[in-house]
Amino acid sequence: MRQLVFISLLFSHGIIAQGLKSYQQAIPQTHVSFDMVAIPSGSLPVTSSKKVQIPDFWMAKTELTYDVYQLFFEESRDPEPKPPKDGPDAITRPSPPYIDFTLGMGKVGGYPANSMQQYAAIMFCKWLYAKTGIFYRLPTEQEWEYACRAGAQIPSEKLGDYAWFQENSGDKYHQVGLKKPNAWGLHDMLGNVSEWVLDQYDDANYPGKESPVFIDKYGDAVVRGGNYQDPANRVSATHRIPADPIWNRRDPQIPKSIWWNADAPFVGFRIMRPAKQPSAKEINSFFEKYL
Repeated sequence: MRQLVFISLLFSHGIIAQGLKSYQQAIPQTHVSFDMVAIPSGSLPVTSSKKVQIPDFWMAKTELTYDVYQLFFEESRDPEPKPPKDGPDAITRPSPPYIDFTLGMGKVGGYPANSMQQYAAIMFCKWLYAKTGIFYRLPTEQEWEYACRAGAQIPSEKLGDYAWFQENSGDKYHQVGLKKPNAWGLHDMLGNVSEWVLDQYDDANYPGKESPVFIDKYGDAVVRGGNYQDPANRVSATHRIPADPIWNRRDPQIPKSIWWNADAPFVGFRIMRPAKQPSAKEINSFFEKYL
């Protein structure tokens, strides 16, 4: 029942919108912005005989960059950003990382933010809601895969035109948007850094499942798309893996950080926006689930 309520929150407001337009989202009181791409509704095949309908929504054009994420990380607590009316009454910001998670691969100028836990990615969305009054979140697995496919598969012989992976990355991530976009104008859905989604890993119930899978007491969050360290066969619209504790093995804290993965420069995220914004009460309930 809890999962059905969660699914209702995610999708009940998105089906009615038509004709979405892409736009640029500015961060108030800064010179930083990012692009959101309108994704049309359609169906996603999940088994040989089943398809699920995906309402239209907006997806970030690129993986979230340090230029945006650093605002969340560095913003002082005094003064607090003014939340929207009836919005969140407190903002949680990440603790300092244990190590320099760029590992010398670049930060300023459009490089993907990385090494954060799924929790930190969701709390970034909460911060962004407080700053803009707009509800953003991580995509579900089905939304992510639908946006990645963009109605067509990228031929394997052309993967290097669209993705940074083991063969062409030089063992490092790269600035976002340097490779070709997919048919809907999204860059780096494959390769560069893997991307957090809302779901937790449940192999027995995928792909013909309701999404997201939310497991109260077990299971690991999922990342999608492959990354710059992966061989070509792991850089695809269907590749999925659960979070691994080894990603944070060098963190000496007890308990280990809920914000950072000390050994995962290959993990980042991108955000989505439903076609119609849920109510403030529903949004607060969504974020409270993860606190």
